[in-house]
Amino acid sequence: MQVLMALFSGLIFGIGLIISGMTDPSKVIGFLDFTGKWDPSLIFVIGGAVLVGIFAFRFAATHPHAILGGPIRLPTGQRIDKRLVLGGLTFGTGWGLAGYCPGPAVVSLLTGGIKPLTFTIAMLAGMAIFEIQSRFSQHPSKKAT
Repeated sequence: MQVLMALFSGLIFGIGLIISGMTDPSKVIGFLDFTGKWDPSLIFVIGGAVLVGIFAFRFAATHPHAILGGPIRLPTGQRIDKRLVLGGLTFGTGWGLAGYCPGPAVVSLLTGGIKPLTFTIAMLAGMAIFEIQSRFSQHPSKKAT
């Protein structure tokens, strides 16, 4: 049942991205273009997501289990550190240059275009590099002296 709900949730999210136009990189780039033809429509999409998130997080904070019975695990970190700042800057730079963030890029793969494919491959490569680097920094190999 959880797999079906995850699939259903992903479909609703993808359809929402398509309807809102967020799978079109020119909409995102237009939002970031304050000196040219600024397109404020992304503000409404973000506002809708924040509104839904407020209710979802309030529900999650007062319930130990999700509706389907699985545990709810909310983030506990509150520290702003170098990794968080660098990650945000990297994400924002990629988002601004390509006009895609992960969700819209994956949905846009259905169009068969080269841009979402290139972005998704680069995103997966970045995730793999991060994972390798994280594992290396947690368990550095002991060099023989």
